[in-house]
Order: sequence, then structure tokens, then C-alpha cells
Amino acid sequence: MTEIAVGCGQLTWNQFPNSDGARWPEAQILAEIAAAGYDGTPANPLDGLSTPESAGLYADLGLRPAPGYLGADWWDPAQRAAILDQAQRQAAFSRELGVRELYVAAGGSGYLARSGRTRAQAAGHVTPDDALSDAEYAQFAETLNAAAELTLREDVTCCFHNHVGTPIETRAETDRLLALLDPALVALGPDTGHLAWAGADPVAFCRDYAPRIRTLHLKDIDAAVAARGRAAAWDYRAFTANGVFTELGQGSVDFPAILAILREHAFTGWAIVETDVTQRPTALESATISRAYLRAIGL
Repeated sequence: MTEIAVGCGQLTWNQFPNSDGARWPEAQILAEIAAAGYDGTPANPLDGLSTPESAGLYADLGLRPAPGYLGADWWDPAQRAAILDQAQRQAAFSRELGVRELYVAAGGSGYLARSGRTRAQAAGHVTPDDALSDAEYAQFAETLNAAAELTLREDVTCCFHNHVGTPIETRAETDRLLALLDPALVALGPDTGHLAWAGADPVAFCRDYAPRIRTLHLKDIDAAVAARGRAAAWDYRAFTANGVFTELGQGSVDFPAILAILREHAFTGWAIVETDVTQRPTALESATISRAYLRAIGL
């Protein structure tokens, strides 16, 4: 059986203020992730901490650093130089922590499409008029290929990550971008929940692209909420407020089938659990439920 490391993203904690009404300290979030039984959590540069200090924080809690995340407006030529600089710096940080992958995704929830809608407004019910232009797709691919060349010099592989509410949301949009990216440079780090929310089949996606998947986010989606929001043309925030995200095993995503595909292809990377917005009273409870489900299916 292949080794799959199970991590937990920190994002869920951001919706809950701590007792002081402020954001949770990173050390406290990591301690709860460790208590919930995860192997690690995504590592991104932390304000006020050097890379060795970040490594020490993980080690003290018995956690391993997992792939971090870089979102950017890759299609904007004016941002190309800054994006490449950020990618190189984040790759160097990852390498120092022993992390060999980096999630890369589109930013741009405020991207104004020719439909007159932003991508946040079009979330979950995208039309062809919400898409990037041909020139923007080409620029996206050129900048990401260039960034991936830089990160590989640090022995870190860029893994493209789909996301609802951005210009690369649907299966068609993802397929089009991937056809423009160099597979020798850019791997995949798909998000199962965002695929399902966008109307794609996560199992089919993982089957079709299995050889390129180096890491992935495990999310689950309430299909009934997604359908209701699609019919009502909700924006991104309305979907999340109405509970489109759910703990693993409580939604529509077929995780046993995805796990079987990964193992068939000898996947040995990180699987990162995320419930971006939970309906549970605490992030710890949410994370614990999802970890218990994964153990129940052999992960």
C-alpha cells in the first residue's frame, strides 16, 4: 500500500474568532490540527518567523510541513515579474522545509468578465461569457510555465489547483488551461470539492489526470445546496453561507473511488483536508470528523 500523508488546511479556523475576538495564533491552529490526528498542515511564510523558526514550530507539535499555496492573476502581464519573484521566494521557503510541491491557483474573484459579472458573482453557474479571453489564457500559461521553471530549480513542483470563484473553475476551463501548460513543468493539485461544486465529476477528473496529480485537496460538497444555489444564481458568499461545504463523507464526493485511483497510480503525496466554511460549532470538531472518516476508509 502506498504512503499517503494526510494534512489539514488552516482555513477553517479563520471563520472563528478566538476569545479576544481576533484571528487565531498560528501555533494554536497547528496544535488543534495535531490534536485532530493529522500528519501535517500547509506551510507558508509566517509574519515574524524565520524559516528555521517555522520549521521548529511544526517539529514541536509533531507535524510535518505540507505544500503551501500561491494564488495570482497569472493572466495579467503587468503582474508577471512580481508573480515570478513570489514563486521563487515561496519555492525557496518550501525547499528549506523539505516540501517538494506548491499549489498554484488563479486569484481573481474580482475578475470582471465580458458577461458583466465578476467571477465571485458567477461562482457555481459559469457561462462561456465569464471566461478568460484567448490572449489571457495564453498569458496565464506562459507565466505559470515560467514560474514552474523557477520553482523546479529549488526542486519544488508547481501543482495547478482549480477553484470556484476564479477564472479557472469549470472542467472545460481547467482542461483548456492544462492543454497549454507544459506537463514536464506543471503538475496537478486538484480540489475535489471545488470540482464537484463547479459541476464536474471529481472521480472522472482524477481518473483522467491521475499521472499528473502530485498532491490534492480533499473537500466535500452538499450537492443539494450547490443545486439550489446554482438555480438561484447565488454568488460565492451565498453558497458558503448556506452550507455548500461539508465535512468529508457527508456530501457527494466519492472519496473511496478517488483513493482507489490514487493507489492504482502509486500516489505518495499529500492529501490536504479542507472544509473552508463549516456549519459545526468549532474548526476542531470539523477537522476531527473528517479525519475519522478518512480513517474509516483506510486513509
